[in-house]
Amino acid sequence: MTKKTKQKAEVFVEKETQVIDKPIAKPKNHSINNGWEIKSRNYYLSNNQSPLTFTLASKHTQRFPLMWFDKEKGYQRELRYATNQKSPFVDEQKGVATLAHIVFEDGVLHVPKEKQNLQRLLSLYHPGLNKIYNEMKPIIKATSELEDIELELNAATAALNMEIDQAEAIMRVEEGSKVEKMSSKELKRDLVLFAKRKPKLFLELANDENVELRNLALRAQSAGIIKLSQDQRTIHWASNDRKLLTVPFDENPWSACAAFFKTDEGVEVFKSIMKKLK
Repeated sequence: MTKKTKQKAEVFVEKETQVIDKPIAKPKNHSINNGWEIKSRNYYLSNNQSPLTFTLASKHTQRFPLMWFDKEKGYQRELRYATNQKSPFVDEQKGVATLAHIVFEDGVLHVPKEKQNLQRLLSLYHPGLNKIYNEMKPIIKATSELEDIELELNAATAALNMEIDQAEAIMRVEEGSKVEKMSSKELKRDLVLFAKRKPKLFLELANDENVELRNLALRAQSAGIIKLSQDQRTIHWASNDRKLLTVPFDENPWSACAAFFKTDEGVEVFKSIMKKLK
């Protein structure tokens, strides 16, 4: 063999090797099981129900249909929970099936990672999912807890930066006339504690423009400038008993008074009270 012929043969072998070594692509699996994680799971009854025991349908009956529509196969598939089977689908179960009940205790069901057939039935196929019961999602729970922490931090920060007059107005809603005997430091301390304990209510009061007006009305009552009738239907000047306003039916008297201060007539009363409180 000549040198030139030998080189051609080597080139041919090299190309053939490249073709043989090329990896063969595997078909992608588009099954519903993609992303399924092997772990223990918890389930709870919807609407905060917590009966001593609750038995969920675990096999298909005429009274309690237990079917799942398989889009890939194009037909309904019967479900049942059998402890000795790998699949929750009847058409995939083999031999004698050992059936079992699905029981929630105090509204909760814990399913260990070893019971994959039950987990798949509850998490993927059971028609009662998100209707009769829900799966507990740690991410959702963590998100909810984070939102609560952020709300508490926002409320506490707002309380620390709040002016003393507004702090008094908010704490009067919570503590009533007790705020009149508090020092500014005591008031600030109780305000921060209130913000941490009830952050949502605190922020609602902090953004309520009528809170300070209600506080003014209550201060005026404590100072003997205005008074509320015994039936809590009218507010009068304490000095001459002249009626200032009639409280609308089923409304808080001091909320009604705060709204009155915004009217043309009420603005003059508001200015007069402010002067007398100084």
